[in-house]
Amino acid sequence: MRDLLRKELFLSASVLSYLFIPFGLLFLVPGYPILCSAFFVSLGLFQSFQNAREANDLVFSALLPVAKADVVRGKYRFVCLIEACAFLLMAVSVLLRMTVFSEAAVYRGNALMNANGFALGSACVIFGLFNRIFVGGFFKTGYRLGRPFVGFIIAAFLTIGIAETLHHVPGLEMLNAFGMDHPAVQLSAAAAGMIVFLLLTAASCRKACEDFERIDL
Repeated sequence: MRDLLRKELFLSASVLSYLFIPFGLLFLVPGYPILCSAFFVSLGLFQSFQNAREANDLVFSALLPVAKADVVRGKYRFVCLIEACAFLLMAVSVLLRMTVFSEAAVYRGNALMNANGFALGSACVIFGLFNRIFVGGFFKTGYRLGRPFVGFIIAAFLTIGIAETLHHVPGLEMLNAFGMDHPAVQLSAAAAGMIVFLLLTAASCRKACEDFERIDL
């Protein structure tokens, strides 16, 4: 499995997947819909799948002395690694905005979502949706990219819209907590998003392994 991950990192991956990781730092940009950073990271991953398809990477991988299910797991591990790197940058950005920049006027006057635990949890949900809708959808055929990615785009921007709207609902203002305000809510929101990510990814990987086994390459 380690060798398959190395193949993904050094052979199959598009350079754009790596170049888009720093988009996690968009969490530092005031007056910007910061959850779009998760979408951009997913867009970079999409480029890797597109490159792999054009290079017949799945056929090459299936010819290796490994199980077809391991080929799928290798792809998921690569995707999760890229997402984890971007998430780390998002988390660092949130910590900076909650501490060092906690009194900055440019953030205090921000009309959009603040960088906090709820934002991190929402980013995890978007990553989970990418893994479930796009990656899982890709392995249904092993070559179709457009339909599952369009499905992910719709789900991602619906999630972004809902997340940006919720803190305007009376009684839910705490979701837009600034700095160290409402720590229990922020930690709970972040943890809930991570759990959703894990559940979506695990279910998607299991289903993708079953689908890929049925594909006649």
